[in-house]
Amino acid sequence: MQIDEFDEKILAILQEDASLSAAQIGERIGLSQSQCWRRIDRLDAEGVIERRVALVDRKKVGLNVMLFAHVKLAGHNRNALPEFSKAIQDFPEVLECHVLMGNVDFLLRIVTRDVDAYERFFFERLSQLPMVQEVNSMIALSQIKSTTVLPIGSAQPGAHSNASSGNS
Repeated sequence: MQIDEFDEKILAILQEDASLSAAQIGERIGLSQSQCWRRIDRLDAEGVIERRVALVDRKKVGLNVMLFAHVKLAGHNRNALPEFSKAIQDFPEVLECHVLMGNVDFLLRIVTRDVDAYERFFFERLSQLPMVQEVNSMIALSQIKSTTVLPIGSAQPGAHSNASSGNS
């Protein structure tokens, strides 16, 4: 799929505020409402826009602890990776799971209400997976940066300029 400068600007704006209408976005970048809507619809249909969500402040809903866990599997047989990947999908505490190269197999980002809740999760669920050999957990003391905004092309979030052409 070809993504041009208008598409990049649309994506940058939507990453900052997906509640804006096509008319509001179009006005910011110099497109008509219908041109902007067609582009957004195409970006949705092509899967460039995966979904639109509300970002929730985890601490305001009582999820006060964020941890990162390095997970090493006991073996690398044919089934270990897919079994772990499938099992981890059922753990709502795990927000992200990344396969790594190196001396550990996975990096997990986990949130819980408190350290006791993580301890229960660790002992009753994560460490009970038969393929898990080792887990090293690190508690995040504070968060310096957190964003969901991807640095797409030349259109950086917050740098919304009006384009002079409105062709789609």
